[in-house]
Amino acid sequence: MRYALALALASALVSAAPRPAHHQRQDTPSSATASSFQASDSLVASDTAASFSASLASLSDAVVSGSVTSASFSVPPYAVEVSPTEGQPSAAASSAAPSAASVTYGNYSGSASSVYTSSTTPAPSSSGLNSSIIPVTATVDPVKGDPDGPAFSIETGPAQPVKSGKGAPFAGPTNEKIDQQNPDFLAPPSTDFGFIGSAKWSMSLGPMRLLAGGWVRQEDETVMPLADEMAGAVIHLEPGAIRELHWHSIAEWVYVINGTTQISAVDTQGRNTFGTANTGDLWYFPPGIGHHLQATGDAPSEFVLIFKTGLFDASKTFLVTDWLAHVPFGVLQKNFGVEGTDKFTKIPSEELYIFPGEPPALDGASLPDAPQGKIPNEFVFAMSQMEPERFDGGTVKVADSSNFPASKEIAAAEVTLEPGAMRELHWHTTADEWTFFIEGNCRMSIFNSNGARTFNYEPGDVGYVPISMGHYVENIGNTTARFLEITDSTEFEDISLTQWLALTPPEIVKAHFGIDDETVQGLSQTKNRVVPGRSASDAA
Repeated sequence: MRYALALALASALVSAAPRPAHHQRQDTPSSATASSFQASDSLVASDTAASFSASLASLSDAVVSGSVTSASFSVPPYAVEVSPTEGQPSAAASSAAPSAASVTYGNYSGSASSVYTSSTTPAPSSSGLNSSIIPVTATVDPVKGDPDGPAFSIETGPAQPVKSGKGAPFAGPTNEKIDQQNPDFLAPPSTDFGFIGSAKWSMSLGPMRLLAGGWVRQEDETVMPLADEMAGAVIHLEPGAIRELHWHSIAEWVYVINGTTQISAVDTQGRNTFGTANTGDLWYFPPGIGHHLQATGDAPSEFVLIFKTGLFDASKTFLVTDWLAHVPFGVLQKNFGVEGTDKFTKIPSEELYIFPGEPPALDGASLPDAPQGKIPNEFVFAMSQMEPERFDGGTVKVADSSNFPASKEIAAAEVTLEPGAMRELHWHTTADEWTFFIEGNCRMSIFNSNGARTFNYEPGDVGYVPISMGHYVENIGNTTARFLEITDSTEFEDISLTQWLALTPPEIVKAHFGIDDETVQGLSQTKNRVVPGRSASDAA
């Protein structure tokens, strides 16, 4: 029978105090054999858990027999000393095992209970580690186990830079309303570190352009430098108002927040299309395609528009009234075959952008029949009519080129989260993410090797996650949250952390995280984009 010091060591390493900042790695070659140890021998962790376990078992035999009363060995990158605890009976004089082993590391020490077991059937460790693997990579302290939620409620406060015994209340002026909306920014989780540029911008801070019949405000990398691949705007049209005939050098993707909007477009082959987008629907115009928009019905139309560019500058948009106001009048008449007449003498002298109009017919009866036919892939997609993918805690709808063929450069998901639920830990493999929050209160942490930072979001806020950065979105409010995840890609793709671990060899996962077989087996091998959780009121 042997004492599985391997398991005692695992427990001690997990519970030991933090290592010194300037520890020097010790890789001492092993001179030990499987049959005997001397007090001066060093044991080096082998490449495999099995051989390392066998070597530790041999060391335990030496301790039990009394031939070794104190032995040091190296578990790279750490040097560890193991000996029977003082005051315990000698292993040579008694068949009883030493009840504990002391583990010394630098200026720190700790202890772990020995485990009595046979050489063929390892016993479970008190640390919770599964005994079928030796966690030779368990070289740092475990996490604290603190949920690390927001330091105060968005609804009630008080908003102070204080959390977990750190920080101090304000003693000078501060913008209380902004502080109240950003609990994880004012008092960040202990897991935040390093520096990542701001991944939040509120459309409420965007410059507002007021026009006859509506307004527009925008976000781009001039206000959020992290967002260098996509820019967005919110446009409002009063009933009947027209967003004038125009085109862009880049694609336009739109989600309708409210109301009904009629669109028309003509492509390079002279084919046309007509459609109506309702609340929750999308439209998409490829680069260079001329189009117009008009609010229909009795209610205003409001929509969020995305461009695949970091800078939302005017040079990428071309308005027909602006162009014709800058064409010599004789050239303009010649182009339309009306030279010498009074035709086109009333064209605007400058751009209109948005202007009032009468609500159009809803059936598109006034759309001319194009001799060249209709554009084959419709530019309007009825996302509002999609059946969502349902999860315990929320829903997800995905629209990309697989079900909306016209949308070749932008993909999106509309996500709802019940209180306490979250969009699972994930990252996007091929694209950045531009996030627009429509309902509820959420927080999102983004991570790369240089830092991790947590942001809070309310309706009308924009989030941004560069390609491959790990992140989640959590509903920290008491009502349902709804937001858009928009990626500059043909298909909506992501990697689920849970699914990745579930499909990785279990021994590798256990060695990384010190979890048992039951936990590994509980990981979902299918992608659960939404996971449930306790709401803020339940957790209080």
